Amino acid sequence: ECMVREKTSGANMPPRRALVVGAGVVGVATAYALARRGAEVTILDKGDAPGSGASFANGAQLSYIYTEALANSTLLKRLPALALGLDSGFRLRPVYDPCQIRWLLQFLRNCTQRRFLANTLAGMELGLESRLAMQALLSRHSVDFGHKAAGKILIYQDREAFRSACELVEIRQRHGAEQEILSPDEAVRTEYALTEQRQKFVGAIYSPQEELGDPNRFCCALLALLQQDYGVQVKLETMVESWKIENESVIVETKAGEQIVSSQIVICAGIEAGSLLKKHRLGSALMPMKGYSITAPRGQAAPTMSITDVARKVVFCPLDGKVRIAGLAELGVRNALIDPRRVEKLKSIAADALPEAADYKASNGGWAGIRPMTANSLPLIRKVAPRVTINVGHGMLGWTYAMGSAERVARLMGGLE
Repeated sequence: ECMVREKTSGANMPPRRALVVGAGVVGVATAYALARRGAEVTILDKGDAPGSGASFANGAQLSYIYTEALANSTLLKRLPALALGLDSGFRLRPVYDPCQIRWLLQFLRNCTQRRFLANTLAGMELGLESRLAMQALLSRHSVDFGHKAAGKILIYQDREAFRSACELVEIRQRHGAEQEILSPDEAVRTEYALTEQRQKFVGAIYSPQEELGDPNRFCCALLALLQQDYGVQVKLETMVESWKIENESVIVETKAGEQIVSSQIVICAGIEAGSLLKKHRLGSALMPMKGYSITAPRGQAAPTMSITDVARKVVFCPLDGKVRIAGLAELGVRNALIDPRRVEKLKSIAADALPEAADYKASNGGWAGIRPMTANSLPLIRKVAPRVTINVGHGMLGWTYAMGSAERVARLMGGLE
């Protein structure tokens, strides 16, 4: 099949050559957005395979509508308990680090209702852009990553939390979202997996537009497509040590001592972007958020769509004949080591929420990844130097925001050589 690239002109012209640092979902999506517009793209990643970091085994939900900002007035009241480790599902690990203190101060500023609503709606706008961009990709190419438009349902045990969620539904609907408020009986009719928990929740929010897919498979499949159809070059096991602008070029120095020259560079390196961008004061802009997941065989009442148990902060996602279960957010933790005790805790929480959803005893050994959080839960998509663009800080919604943020980067870089 012949590959026809998009025609671009004037202000929409991409750079002639571009380096993309990072081969996770954000990096490969960014490479696609640039290559589709005619740029010669090279991807650099320190891993030995694409999608081997935070994209490897995350929750797998494409939550285009459910993009609630982390900073809110309710969470503000719970910060002392989080810092003391009294919430097993969400922990704050305070350290005496000036960058973390600055981040926390910015986070506190975003905990007002006005900022929360503005950040949430801005996230939904980017989410819907991502949904359109994903649809456009799949209309052009066959990319196999277990993609399904299965919908998503959130269940609430707390009446006050459910009331607040219903108010937010009305606001989202006014901004173009498709969501439904369900009674427990209606929720069970929508998703059979909730049957045994019928008496344990007060209501649910159903979002039929939400989708799902394996992010690691997406990275591998899209990267293969980029190499075959768009001539994208890929350098794995390549650690970027530093970069500098010289004349009309960006020169990247790798840890192995190799120099790579390009017209522009886009940094999509997740939490590691902070070390590459120290001189641009991004150290206090990104906070690590560690999360865990397990993947288990389907149970007798496996879900047919994504399910989020709001109180327990755990998500269930049917994926390739199995169930992906994710949760246990740990804000401020920088290592991705798998703590077996936390894996067992996640299994316990999940089994308490939906005991028949999966065969928890037969699950894998678990996975942990680090997501880069901004204080307002919105990614940083901007130029930090004439030939340097960043696409980082997607937090827990990197998979959701990847395609939309990539399109924004491509538009931002248009016309620069």
